[in-house]
Amino acid sequence: MDIYRTIISRRTIRKFKQKKIDSKLLEKLVNAGRLAPSAANIQPLEYLIITDPDLKEKIFPNLAWAGYIKPEGNPGEGEKPEAYIIILVNKKISISSDKDIGASAENINLAAKEEGIGCCWVGAFKNKPIVKILNIPENFSIGLVIALGYPAENPVFEDVDKNSSIKYYKDSSGTLHVPKRKLKDILHFNYFKNSK
Repeated sequence: MDIYRTIISRRTIRKFKQKKIDSKLLEKLVNAGRLAPSAANIQPLEYLIITDPDLKEKIFPNLAWAGYIKPEGNPGEGEKPEAYIIILVNKKISISSDKDIGASAENINLAAKEEGIGCCWVGAFKNKPIVKILNIPENFSIGLVIALGYPAENPVFEDVDKNSSIKYYKDSSGTLHVPKRKLKDILHFNYFKNSK
């Protein structure tokens, strides 16, 4: 699969097959993440891979899933992630790392897609319990939690007009639809066009 096809076919996955992901593959995904651009190349990010079943069970209730379609958007029993990659920020190096986190997470997501792994970026989580569960040192903050597993769903995207709702939804067959603003509505050449 070429990179463009990987990008346009990648969707957020929130329901996973209960099939283990090889630890070497998870390391490969972290390697893709660490090679993302870093502001001033200071590289403040570190990564924590979680595969232990007990730890996964403790982390799961501290994550918020699919706000637009609760509760049916949440992974149920037999659909939970098989692994997590937690992107950590070493605050001794930098406290402002949003761009680094985004670039790293996208590399991980695209590399995962090429390996047949689905991902969900989880930016809404209970920080204190996760820090305690995983014994994360004070000089680190959690930038993002990425839930991973082999997909047990096949979401689709659809172009919508600029005034349409962007809320994702499930149809009567259970397929998740992800509205995306049309290219013509968000693209500008040379000068900003009037976007009333």
